[in-house]
Amino acid sequence: MSLPKVNSEGKKELEKAKEQIDAFEQSVKDLTLDRMNANAKPEESEPQTEISQKQLERTKDIYLKPERSLSTRNKFNEAYRKDYEFAKQYVQFIAEHKEIIGDAIEMWTLPFAGMPAEFWRVPTNKPVWGPRYLAEQIKKCSYHRLKTEDKIIGHNQFGGDYGTLVVDTTVQRLDANPVNQNKSIFMGAVNF
Repeated sequence: MSLPKVNSEGKKELEKAKEQIDAFEQSVKDLTLDRMNANAKPEESEPQTEISQKQLERTKDIYLKPERSLSTRNKFNEAYRKDYEFAKQYVQFIAEHKEIIGDAIEMWTLPFAGMPAEFWRVPTNKPVWGPRYLAEQIKKCSYHRLKTEDKIIGHNQFGGDYGTLVVDTTVQRLDANPVNQNKSIFMGAVNF
C-alpha cells in the first residue's frame, strides 16, 4: 500500500499512526492462551440453581449414559489405566448453561486415547450423576473476551497521543458444580 502525497508534517503523523498500528498488531500476536489464562480475570456470576438438602433428598437420581459412541482402532495405553479408573467414576453434579439458560448441554468427550468418543446430552439445573471426566470437561468450557480501550498515553502539539491496550476477561460458558459442597468432584477427590 502506498502512502498518499503529503507534506513533511503529515508524513510524521502517518509514520506515528503506522507505529501505533504495528504496536497494536504485535500486542494481539503476543496474546497466548497461557498469558490469557494467567492474566484474565474471571467474570463473576451467581449459580443458577440453589438446592436445599431436603430438596436433594426428594429428587430422583438421574444417571447419564452416552447417547452415541464412536469406537476407534487405536489401542488404549495401559500406563494411563489408573487415571482412567479415577476419571470414569460417577459423581453427582449440577450442570449450568450460562449463555442459554435452561438449555441442555450437548457435547462429545474423548477422555483418553484409545477409548471411544461419546456424545452426551446433559440436563441443566438439576442434580445428575455422570462420569468425572464429563463434569471436568463441562467445567473447562470458557472463552476469553477481548476488547480494546483507548487511553491517552502522552501529549503532543495536536492534543493527546492515543494508544490501544488489549484487555481480556474469562467468561464461563458452561459450568458444573458439585451437589455436595463439602466434597470437590474435580481434580483429585477420592471420597465419592
